[in-house]
Amino acid sequence: MEAGSPLPEAAQEELLELCEEQFAHLEKLQNELLLCEPDFSDSPQEQMQNRLMATEAELKKRQTEEPKLLAENPDVLLHTGKEELLKLCSQLETVLSCCEAKRDKLRETKELEQKWLEEKVQVLKAVKSHVKELQKEKENVSALSMLQDIKEKIQKMKAYQETLMECLGDILEKHVPLPQVESAPSRRKKSVECEITPEVVSLSEVLEVLMNKALQSPHDPYVIVDDTFWPPYVEMLLRYGIAVRHQENNFKIRLGAFF
Repeated sequence: MEAGSPLPEAAQEELLELCEEQFAHLEKLQNELLLCEPDFSDSPQEQMQNRLMATEAELKKRQTEEPKLLAENPDVLLHTGKEELLKLCSQLETVLSCCEAKRDKLRETKELEQKWLEEKVQVLKAVKSHVKELQKEKENVSALSMLQDIKEKIQKMKAYQETLMECLGDILEKHVPLPQVESAPSRRKKSVECEITPEVVSLSEVLEVLMNKALQSPHDPYVIVDDTFWPPYVEMLLRYGIAVRHQENNFKIRLGAFF
């Protein structure tokens, strides 16, 4: 029997009789309900409890009963089963269509998310590369800036040294001038005059020679005392600790250690 084909006449008549019987049974039950008068003496709460108890008893009774077929005719059962199967197939096809549409949507979303992820990965790589370049530039700039700062400090120190040297020269020129040969009757002055030669340098020049030697060759800071060094100047530097004499050679002096 094909799906959708009409039932045989005998089966249709049997099904109609069964429907009439069930309809008559429903009418009977309805009439019994209408004739049943409620008991107004009970409170609404007691009525609800009675209805609940009756419903629970009916439920237990239905659970213990075995389900009965609506009709025992195989043609009716076959036709009904085919209709149910066709309806179920239609529902399953609808569900399948929805699942396929949802699957396609999820696939499209996955592709978009994958593309977005790849773009973000590329952006992250570019950012990391840019950060590395900036770090390198920062290191180079910091090194250059440090070098520039050191150069500026050296220039400032040189300028400060020149200022100190000028101040020292002015002070020495004012308070310790270059010895001059002067005629004097005393024997002591005559002896001093004999010691003064035209090659004698000033005290500032002596200090400059000592400082340059200490800076240029700190491993050998000693200077040989020659005729250009006036002995009173040398004696004054040694007495006040500004200069130090060599331990083995008395004709060598160096600048004292002030630190």
